[in-house]
Amino acid sequence: MQRATALAWLCLALAPPASAQEAAPPTAPVTDPTQVRPGRYVLDPAHGRITWSLSHFGYSTYYGQITGVAAALDLDPRTPAQSRVTARIGAEGFDALDAELNRTLRGPDFLDAVRFPAATFASRVVEPTGPTTARIQGDLDLRGVTRPVVVDATFTQAGLHPLDRRYTVGFEGRAVLRRSEFGLGAFLPALGDEVTLRIEGEFKAEAP
Repeated sequence: MQRATALAWLCLALAPPASAQEAAPPTAPVTDPTQVRPGRYVLDPAHGRITWSLSHFGYSTYYGQITGVAAALDLDPRTPAQSRVTARIGAEGFDALDAELNRTLRGPDFLDAVRFPAATFASRVVEPTGPTTARIQGDLDLRGVTRPVVVDATFTQAGLHPLDRRYTVGFEGRAVLRRSEFGLGAFLPALGDEVTLRIEGEFKAEAP
């Protein structure tokens, strides 16, 4: 009996306080965008990139990537129309995945990176199109030309990231533009005019 009593007191002594026992578990990911924390977010550059593609003279669909994107998101989940997103891409971030093609892509026939070292995007309107989707209308400034572009965005999930424990919001997006509208008309019409952009992004909360 005495031994049982001693063990009971030992268990009580080692048990965590009641407040710790009742503490809420770490924030689990949510897939309902209305449950996302509002505020300002910045894109994680290691997990924010764009895959671009266009017809390569009709023989194949050529794919490249855009990395080094710097973006900020002011998110209002309950009033999406109040949300805003801006992005900047240095010309060196446009990658054709081939050294020779990169020289051509960044040269005067296409991006003309010496004269136009960066492209920018700024949203004007965020319009919900479904429970987890929205159409983002904004202005893309590329090669010194500003044109309207529409991004169809899909919310994936939000929560504390398991690696860095920072609150993270994930999105995917798709946009289509015509390069000729931005002065990128080299090799038309043989080389495709329509460029498809597939966007992946993880945004980190600026404040904890």
